[in-house]
Amino acid sequence: MAEKEESSAAGGGREEELKKELQSVVKKIVDEDNYGTEITLKAISILSDLSDTVLTKKFRCPISGEIMGDPVVLSSGLTYDRPSIQKWLNEGNLTCPQSKEVLSHTILTPNCLVRKLISSWCKGHGVAVPRSHQDTNGEIITEFDRLYFNSLVTEMFSSLTDRKEAAKELRRLTTSAPSYRAVFFEFTDPISRLIGPLLEGSVDSDPELQEDLITTFMNLLVDCDNVKLVADHPDAIPLLIKSVEFGTIETRKNAAVALSMLSSDNDRRLMIGNAGAPMPLFQLLREGHPIAMKEAASAILNQCVEYSNKEKFIELGAVKVLLEKIREGKLVDELINLVAQLSTHPKAVNELSELDTVHCLLGIIRETESERTKENCVAILYNVCLNDVGLLKVIWTEGIEHQTLAKLVDTGTARAKRKATALATKIGKLFPTVL
Repeated sequence: MAEKEESSAAGGGREEELKKELQSVVKKIVDEDNYGTEITLKAISILSDLSDTVLTKKFRCPISGEIMGDPVVLSSGLTYDRPSIQKWLNEGNLTCPQSKEVLSHTILTPNCLVRKLISSWCKGHGVAVPRSHQDTNGEIITEFDRLYFNSLVTEMFSSLTDRKEAAKELRRLTTSAPSYRAVFFEFTDPISRLIGPLLEGSVDSDPELQEDLITTFMNLLVDCDNVKLVADHPDAIPLLIKSVEFGTIETRKNAAVALSMLSSDNDRRLMIGNAGAPMPLFQLLREGHPIAMKEAASAILNQCVEYSNKEKFIELGAVKVLLEKIREGKLVDELINLVAQLSTHPKAVNELSELDTVHCLLGIIRETESERTKENCVAILYNVCLNDVGLLKVIWTEGIEHQTLAKLVDTGTARAKRKATALATKIGKLFPTVL
């Protein structure tokens, strides 16, 4: 951490120096009529250096302070270099190092966009691209390893016993040896060969085989370069959706995780939503299995970034089910986050416009220690209550006793303060007592 602070301080110092230098040059341009071409070029050069400095700062891992070789997104939404954040998690930490919020899950999702930006920037500046997670493990795939890995995929066309043994080995290798994930697509039509046994008859005809193959599928998606290749295969997404619906709980959970990892842009979210994913994901969440429920919620949250998918989940009854589970105290932080996402849709607002829901959200704000959950609760209240005089009166009455909203105005996150202030201002105009 000391190295990180030293690196950050150095980067921040360079940025400040460039800003001061730019101010001086711009002042000359503004004050002098005949400032000449030289000073204009100098200003452009400083702007270029400043842009590079800002970019490299964004490309540095918040933990190590080094440019990231394998950027991944934590459930808090913040990006870290995989080796650094994995070490943090392996040490037993269950919070985000920067935001300090408790993590809803510890799945590390590759940040493909940041990885491409880093690679592009490095190549454009003649800088060596940082070593990826595969490189830092010191793994080298030999020709023998490739032949062995290819033979395992080929076993998918053998007897059931051979298939099952090969599937277990593929699962093991892609879980523990990242380099195998990187070479998977060097083979001929690897996805069709891998999932062939699951397409021959009923997907879940052999639950053990299905679990191993779907888990291998999920493991492959950890490598950013594999995401598009998987998404483009016509059988991949339908198989994953079917596996969320049928199979062992581990299979269903991992299939949900895989769909979440594939939902990195709106086109794919739309494709997954139109392919029928909402119903099985919603069913998995509704069943409430402790292992799978959290991953189902995360997958649904990713899907609901796309507006049409949001409407699909609302029409399935997601709002009612989520509120029931929240009142039961199940995964409150994660499910409140999902309700906040849904609450931007008019149909969800209608379902949330109940006195019990408002009282429930105000109670959660008072009781939770999570700043993110408080923020999501007040965001829901804002979306639901801002234009409803009856519900605003409920908040006003509650405020006389508990001052819940007033406390958020003073102590909440920037977003929570903004939403709480807007509500308080509206209430102040409607009712005589100030919150």
